[in-house]
Amino acid sequence: MVEEINDKLLPIANVGRIMKQILPPSAKISKQAKETMQECASEFISFVTGEASDKCHKENRKTVNGDDICWALSSLGFDNYAEGMERYLHKYREFERERAHQNKANCGIAAGEEREEADEQIAHSPTALELRVLEKGGSSLTKPS
Repeated sequence: MVEEINDKLLPIANVGRIMKQILPPSAKISKQAKETMQECASEFISFVTGEASDKCHKENRKTVNGDDICWALSSLGFDNYAEGMERYLHKYREFERERAHQNKANCGIAAGEEREEADEQIAHSPTALELRVLEKGGSSLTKPS
């Protein structure tokens, strides 16, 4: 039973790492605080994805996508989160399109120096997006990493 519950929780190490990012370097976080935040965050995610899943089920779809999550956040009254997620989703999709275009262009490059130069450019290009959570009263921002 305990193992079943733990399977539905976010990894506690990840939760602790996220909590530490907002605190001063000298701050300590108790195990109980991490576990409480782990349970809350996991429950929130389950609540939102459940709402998104219900929407998909009503629309006879089997896959929950980012737009469904944004819709669920908004319909549950988390408009501020929905707005931030919509901006993140837009930037993520934009990044993925650019990456696909870049990969397609790189397939046409001949081997040798030109290929090595292209590989070096790819190695220094952004590979992921990051969602930053700001302090209470701030707004969520997205930025390329």
